[in-house]
Amino acid sequence: MDQELSAGTDVLVIGGGAAALSAAIAAREKGARVILLECSPKHFRGGNSRHTRNMRLAHETQFAPYTGAYPEAEMWENYLKATGGEGDLELAKMVVGGSSSILAWMQTHGVRFQPALAGTLHLGRTNAWFLGGGKAMVNALFRSAERLGVQVRYDAEVVGLDVRAGRFRSAAVRIEGKTVCVPAQAVVVAAGGFQSNLAWLRQAWGPAADNFLIRGAPFDTGTLLKLLLDHGAESVGDPTQAHMVPIDARSPKFDGGIVTRLDCVTLGIVVNKNGERYYDEGEDFWPMRYAIWGRLVAQQPDQISYVFIDSKTLDRFMPSVFPPVEGRTIAEVAEKFNLPVDKVVATVEEFNRAVRPGTFDHTIQDDCRTEGLTPSKSHWALRIDEPPFYGYPLRPGLTFTYYGVKIDRNAAVIFKDGRPAANIFAAGEIMAGNILPKGYIGGIGLVIGNVFGRIAGEQAAVLSRGAERKAAV
Repeated sequence: MDQELSAGTDVLVIGGGAAALSAAIAAREKGARVILLECSPKHFRGGNSRHTRNMRLAHETQFAPYTGAYPEAEMWENYLKATGGEGDLELAKMVVGGSSSILAWMQTHGVRFQPALAGTLHLGRTNAWFLGGGKAMVNALFRSAERLGVQVRYDAEVVGLDVRAGRFRSAAVRIEGKTVCVPAQAVVVAAGGFQSNLAWLRQAWGPAADNFLIRGAPFDTGTLLKLLLDHGAESVGDPTQAHMVPIDARSPKFDGGIVTRLDCVTLGIVVNKNGERYYDEGEDFWPMRYAIWGRLVAQQPDQISYVFIDSKTLDRFMPSVFPPVEGRTIAEVAEKFNLPVDKVVATVEEFNRAVRPGTFDHTIQDDCRTEGLTPSKSHWALRIDEPPFYGYPLRPGLTFTYYGVKIDRNAAVIFKDGRPAANIFAAGEIMAGNILPKGYIGGIGLVIGNVFGRIAGEQAAVLSRGAERKAAV
């Protein structure tokens, strides 16, 4: 095996998630010899992609598995609203425009889809859902890649890059207790962000980072990001910006996955450890706002919050992996959380008095709102008055960081002097900050990975095959 790696390849893909697989498949379909290095064991393969459920894809007409049309123009508006239009708009337009081809591409490579789910996610019209979830999607892409002839190596940790004058020459790979030099004509780096690097998180966030929970596996340490930056790659994004969502505070430190997410915030109220509300829970549909709520929780004392609902709304969101804390009264629930009981009761009573009658409908931005309350609740405001009452503790759940490397429209890494790398490409979370300076819309992360993974793979293959022909001459 060492000899096979040392012999090198046309395209080296570093990473094992959807972006890396998209790049490997695209490069192989262009005729390149491809080696894919996944740092995790085989049973942990797939990075954050194995925890996903769906992708946000533009489509001009209704067809299965969607429940309606989702025009490209609407997806673009959603993106601008969520991010403030502060990203690289040229690259963002490529993502939105390229999203419409992904469903067919995925199906060609064995990924299957299912009818949409209901509830507070509101994604049946806009997103396609994987049958079997992200793990089934990842497994299908690995099968397709290997069937095409991509060589996959697990437990293969890249610990160094040989980059000279903007050109990749080889990677130092620790595998089976040895460090092997793997040369290649081109490299695609799709190794994720630095969300599992607790020391780096503390450097960016300070002591607050100690209370973050990492939704994915502990392999996304940012090693490749740091190596690229050390070799002169231009950085993009803010180290404190990330896809961060509110998850159950009882979740494990690592790898709790998507099941730990709580989707009931829009149906109740959220208080901090002092029993105080601090943001509009009904500002917008949950997929447009869930990624800011993790950050909001992170900004609260001790990075902890609590959501309170009642019996009217318990069955209107995705079931939670941990049971809610239940009580006959709000005071009983608050006491179980060790919250200031009188303050929480007063906060709920103040909220209930401010609720104005309306027609509740969680599928639209309804007219159920508060009046004279700060912060207000703009939609889905129902009095919390029907026992039993329920609560969940919330912690910031970090999915992936937005700090990464700058790329151009060919997915080539840009160096600090403004030049694109000769043969270094990036895809997925490591370059998502170009498009996501802040904010998020549900299901766009995989779209970024697939669009730029395919671009990176194709560009790397064309470059490597050209170099091979030149060498033959």
